[in-house]
Amino acid sequence: MMRRSGRSEPASGRAATAMTGQRPSASRRAAIYARFSTELQRDQSIEDQLVLCRTAAHRDGLSVVATYEDRARSGASLLGRPGLEKLLAAAETRAFDVVVVEALDRLSRDMADLAGVHRRLTFLGIEIRAVHDGVADTVTVGLRGLVGQLFREDGVKKIRRGMAGVIREGRYAGGRSYGYRPTPGEPGRPQIVEEEAAIVRRIFAEYADGRSPRDIAGELNREGVAPPRGAAWNASTINGNGERGNGIIQNPLYSGEIIWNRVRMVKDPSTGKRISRPNPAADWQRAAAAHLAIVDPDTWERARARKRASLAQGPEPRGPRRYQRSLLSGLLRCGACGSGMAKHDNANGRPRIRCSRATESGSCTNRRSYYLGPVEAGVVESLRAQLDQPQLIAEFVKTYHEERRRLAGADRNARAKSERRLAEIDGQISRMVEAIAQGGAAFAQLRLKLEDLDRERRDLAASLAAAAAPANVVALHPHAVASFQKMLEALAAELDAGASPIEHAAFRQLVETIIVHPAARGEEPRVEIVGKLAAILDLSGLGAPAADRNGTNGGFLVAEEGLEPPTQGL
Repeated sequence: MMRRSGRSEPASGRAATAMTGQRPSASRRAAIYARFSTELQRDQSIEDQLVLCRTAAHRDGLSVVATYEDRARSGASLLGRPGLEKLLAAAETRAFDVVVVEALDRLSRDMADLAGVHRRLTFLGIEIRAVHDGVADTVTVGLRGLVGQLFREDGVKKIRRGMAGVIREGRYAGGRSYGYRPTPGEPGRPQIVEEEAAIVRRIFAEYADGRSPRDIAGELNREGVAPPRGAAWNASTINGNGERGNGIIQNPLYSGEIIWNRVRMVKDPSTGKRISRPNPAADWQRAAAAHLAIVDPDTWERARARKRASLAQGPEPRGPRRYQRSLLSGLLRCGACGSGMAKHDNANGRPRIRCSRATESGSCTNRRSYYLGPVEAGVVESLRAQLDQPQLIAEFVKTYHEERRRLAGADRNARAKSERRLAEIDGQISRMVEAIAQGGAAFAQLRLKLEDLDRERRDLAASLAAAAAPANVVALHPHAVASFQKMLEALAAELDAGASPIEHAAFRQLVETIIVHPAARGEEPRVEIVGKLAAILDLSGLGAPAADRNGTNGGFLVAEEGLEPPTQGL
């Protein structure tokens, strides 16, 4: 009877799982997430969080199957946090049942974002547990989200108050400016770097005498003068932005005056990027710093007068299509230096493109301008012709299959190793239990060892279960290429009719980059197309995706491939 009762318990557990949608507590899989905010904090903070969360998970009978972390990442936004992004992607595949964090503010310090994560994971049947707060519910998430956001906003106010105090003391509160370096042990008191200061004086003198920022930047690049940042001097490095007051020509520090709070930084909620916004002049804070002056008053005033006149005049118009986006906007790259290419001018009413680096700094050898129209039409025609050769795509799929078989072999070896270790642990546990039962060993002496082995056994079993899902296989559906060809035919017709289909779905799905290689005068450029072949393999659901979503991270393995050899004579 006892044996029958023992066999009935798993059946009862399965019935409970079917009714509740959750695994029994002993077999529930947990993922740990850890984060710290700034580079000033120790990396050890992540390890401390992981140890704390792992201990709590094992105390609650959870098997840790994955850990995710974000180092030096702000909690003000969900964007720009690869660890959290991977966790959420894995949650979609039900790779775990519980997310364990030290505190809810590790997930987010924004009320709306934290509530969104909680709502998303709850919908997927995944629980959030904080070490100190337990299982998160709507009330806990609301309170902790409010406290976290208030703490973050209060911190911003205190930092700004402290920086304002620095300015009142006559110290500098901004970032490093070209021509200065920090003084060790004296924060806010920079010192002049004479080699760079000489370049600053030269820039001001040449600009005040009427030379253009592009000519100045080009000559500095030809002389090999190191720029303030990046690989080359650009016109924008010197000219800056009139509204925000940046750029060398507009930096008042060179005249011996500190101005702080000209701009404020706000985070775009849709991208997570920090964007500067100009503040009213009444909010600026000023302090005299004659000891930091690099440019003499006369040269400063002449340069500023020219800049004010330039701002009042505004930019010169360059044709009606100067700022109109085109089919290839954001996709064009220079084949000589890798920089972007943009519309440069109009010749006979036809827009031409040119390397942005060649335009801004003269540091690229590809200085020719190319007509945009033939490049657009040629790219579409090349794609259409390439898709008439499905054998090339079939070859890609064959290569992909070969790589998947190689990876699958490695997965099998790792799985076999884990299974052998699991069998070893089962044997050890059986022998230890037998020894205790026969009185050959004291339970107190073996209890800790048994707990360690049981913990390792549960973790291995959960990892094997998570990795048991078969990999997706790429299948090139016969209708996928045909459908894409029809879309490209429609695109070509729009171009022939003079339309500008800047957001055409077929093109933006397929093309990643258009590389325009330099050509001698009188010759057409050589154009190379780099794109996402996965778009063909999963076009509108017609083909199986070129993807292998594993139990932890998910995502596409095939992200970018060259679609064709460089096309001559576009």
